[in-house]
Amino acid sequence: MTLLADLLATVFERRLTARGADRNDTRPVPELLADLVGARGEVSGMIVAQTILARYAGFDDARKLEFFRHMAHEMTIDPSSVREALARYEAGQTKSSYRAVMQAAEPPRQELIRRLNQVPNATAQLVAMRADLLRLGRDEDALMALDLDFRHLFSSWFNRGFLVLRPINWETPARLLEKIIAYEAVHAIHSWDDLRRRVDPGDRRCFALFHPAMPDEPLIFVEVALSRGIPGSVQALLAEKRTILPEAQADTAVFYSISNCQAGLAGVSFGNSLIKQVVTDLSLELPGLKTFVTLSPIPGLCDWMASEGLDHGGDDPERLRALAARYLTEAKHRSGRPLDQVGRFHLGNGASVHRVHAGADTSAKGQAQSAGVMVNYLYDPHKIAQNHERYAALSEVAASAEIRTLAAAADKTNA
Repeated sequence: MTLLADLLATVFERRLTARGADRNDTRPVPELLADLVGARGEVSGMIVAQTILARYAGFDDARKLEFFRHMAHEMTIDPSSVREALARYEAGQTKSSYRAVMQAAEPPRQELIRRLNQVPNATAQLVAMRADLLRLGRDEDALMALDLDFRHLFSSWFNRGFLVLRPINWETPARLLEKIIAYEAVHAIHSWDDLRRRVDPGDRRCFALFHPAMPDEPLIFVEVALSRGIPGSVQALLAEKRTILPEAQADTAVFYSISNCQAGLAGVSFGNSLIKQVVTDLSLELPGLKTFVTLSPIPGLCDWMASEGLDHGGDDPERLRALAARYLTEAKHRSGRPLDQVGRFHLGNGASVHRVHAGADTSAKGQAQSAGVMVNYLYDPHKIAQNHERYAALSEVAASAEIRTLAAAADKTNA
């Protein structure tokens, strides 16, 4: 009976999906939204949800802002209901009083978003909707409060338990490879030949996280180079005529590019899960790998040096390395976390600042951001958890003795 019920449900869902939005429903959007939140029947609710999503897809930016403002102002919590529910809960902490608090504290727009997501393939549309919200609503507090509801729901829907790690290689379907080219955010991929050099040779790997509801859309991906020793130049890693290293000779895995793919999932963290899983998988595949590091840009270094009035000594590599070490370990954001955004990402994942290299990125972008300096963040499987906990609790920057010595040298020079 269970199998038969599942089969019937699948057939029913396919028919419903084929029916799609009700093009004859001309009610105003606010009425449709209220109808969906209050809908009791699954069939009618599904049709209304598809109608709303289809209507939204045709909106220009002005209409999208109207849509978001309605959600923000008309579908938010009722403070008086929250106060009343809290008073009842304070008077007696019962199941019913607790349920009343939960219901009052959750704005109707959260249930709206959930019901929209019941439509097949709606998850990607809602991710794109949030990207619109972030793009259009940054200057309005009410819209940024609405964004917290999207972010809250997405954090649950895109929990690590739902994500799938998949290798990306030259046999991957072209439609996905095209997206890897488009989404690469650190070191641009200029051609199909360039992509092939990154995913096809035996000393190269690429991994991406996917969600079952968005099987053709990578959420985040990492490009990995296998090497002997820790490299100090991204151009050498990406060189067109480099010598390919037999994978059995590799002792180091280098994460040289990590790209988030979905603007609508900003603030939903995948990097920690991605890197830890890749370290685990590579360790099992290649037991000879002993070191796991990044070769990362330092995007704020030049701006910080300018703001501090620091002279990096022209082409003096040791001076540049010392200033980079000081920046990575001592320069702070107003939150108390490191000023460098890439540093916050890796340190939050449990890495440590391991080594800095002058002349590591000779591209125009690398010169403008960091005068060509790059950094290795070390992922030591034995220290990841400890580093993460100390960073989370104390904003402590884990760093090697070499980095500490360089930072002290920079401080002494500028004293």
